[in-house]
Amino acid sequence: MPDNDDIDQRFKTLTDQISARERKRMTKIAEQEWARQPRLRRARRRRRAAIAVAVLVAAAGGFVVYRPDVVEGVRASVFAGFADFGTAPTAQSPEQAKAADVSPFHGSPAQDYADGAKGLVMPKARALGGLSRKEVSTALRHARKLLIASHLDRKVLLGGRPNALIRLLDPEQRAPFVKGLKRPDGKKGYESRRWVTSLAPKSAELASETFKVNGKTRFTTFKEDGFVRVRIKVNYLFVYAIQRPGRPETLTRLVAHNLGTLDVWRVGDRLRLWIVDWNGGGVAPARCDVDDTFVHPFYPDSPADLTLKAGAKAVDAYSQEEETNEECSPLKSDT
Repeated sequence: MPDNDDIDQRFKTLTDQISARERKRMTKIAEQEWARQPRLRRARRRRRAAIAVAVLVAAAGGFVVYRPDVVEGVRASVFAGFADFGTAPTAQSPEQAKAADVSPFHGSPAQDYADGAKGLVMPKARALGGLSRKEVSTALRHARKLLIASHLDRKVLLGGRPNALIRLLDPEQRAPFVKGLKRPDGKKGYESRRWVTSLAPKSAELASETFKVNGKTRFTTFKEDGFVRVRIKVNYLFVYAIQRPGRPETLTRLVAHNLGTLDVWRVGDRLRLWIVDWNGGGVAPARCDVDDTFVHPFYPDSPADLTLKAGAKAVDAYSQEEETNEECSPLKSDT
């Protein structure tokens, strides 16, 4: 294996045969792309380029000195590594995509998740907190319907009105929720759109009809005002393949984390199901500098988001255990 000095000499031999003008042009492209990267992803993207060049030169070093005729091919390969900074990948035609038959979730944790509502498996019901097994079973089914309405409704996902969720709400929560859809108010009322995964209008289209789901539901009892009640806690990840409208080269996986709580008790003959909190785990990758209660996806070609606090703890979008008090956190890796 050649030593570092040998590699450096061969790299110099290679670069000397590339015009200074061309190097300047490609460096400018790289710097422009660097400026567009969000802070949480810059280091990884830049490191990827550096590694790509180093590996290529080490592999090519065995023949660059002795075969100048192949330098042009090597040069093309080098700049192909930098192309990630300045140009978008060529979009596949529907026929090519079908032939490739590669899931947009391939290579991510989501590839092993269940499809859609199949991932919403409720625990076995039992009598608890003064409720019968049948009543607890009814409450668990209701929790499942809430999850479907808030995360698996395609119209809602693309910015539509969450009608199914509205119908499932306790009557006393329904009116303020509807009001909060029209006039979000985080101080005096509901920011209702935050209860669902809802992409900002025209910000995305679905790149797959399949949504991936993984998580669990638990239930226990608690006391409030002298009464024993049942508390249902949900913890689920919903993963979507999205892209900019008409831009398949911007394909991105969006991960929504629903941490939610539903309290259940009986009033006379009526079972009450009250959402305490819902959809509290965050969404990634999403912009933090737009706060209109919709999800604004962050794509590979998105302009930088400057709201990230210095020193904010990086989080794993696929973790169901990590907790953070930050409203905006960097990601440990791509989704």
